Amino acid sequence: MGKNLPNQRRGRGTSPTYRSPSHRHPGPVEYPHLQGGGVVKDIFQAPGHTAPLARVEYGGQEVLMIACDGLTVGQKVTIGAPNVDRGNALPLGEIPEGTLVYNIEKIPGDGGRFVRAAGTQAVVVSQGDRTVVQLPSGKFYAFHRGCKATIGAVAGAGRGEKPFAKAGKKFHAFRSFSKAYFDVRGVAKNPVDHPHGGGSHQHVGRPSTVGYDAPPGRKVGRLSPKPKRIRERKQRR
Repeated sequence: MGKNLPNQRRGRGTSPTYRSPSHRHPGPVEYPHLQGGGVVKDIFQAPGHTAPLARVEYGGQEVLMIACDGLTVGQKVTIGAPNVDRGNALPLGEIPEGTLVYNIEKIPGDGGRFVRAAGTQAVVVSQGDRTVVQLPSGKFYAFHRGCKATIGAVAGAGRGEKPFAKAGKKFHAFRSFSKAYFDVRGVAKNPVDHPHGGGSHQHVGRPSTVGYDAPPGRKVGRLSPKPKRIRERKQRR
């Protein structure tokens, strides 16, 4: 009887191997439900985040935010105020076109979901009933005008340019993200671990293409594309 594939075990979420070590995280990084200004008290690197974090004090309350490029300790930042300056957060509907933004909310009040990785940035393209933003991938996305975003670009650009130099450093770096730092080929495994495993020499041993409706434990190799519904509509006509 075969084992579950690593992707299946990860998706189940029950094993601590694939669960993010929340005890190492300093706290939630999202927009607080308050208005006004604050002062940056500290900028530090936190496990599980590619970008450095900033500890900001708003009237005696400390919150965490993703540090923007050029942010300094002692700098004043605001939330909700109509001040288009680096590090300030305000609704997308109040940000001029052509402004660089990051940490964009998908739904107003969710704390930020888009453009949070180190060195990333998005651009406000147009304003209307909804605000159109060009994401780092180049895709254009229309957001609700009430979704918050922070002015500037995420700090930590060039993170991928520094080599790991040895496997141990990469192991510890990926451990903070609960990710495997290596990927073993299926043909190099045993038959119990992967459908492509086993044999007197490394070979797949079966057709490497599988249907889109194959069960999860057998859906490995070259995946066939799922039939598009447009074709089905044409056939019905």
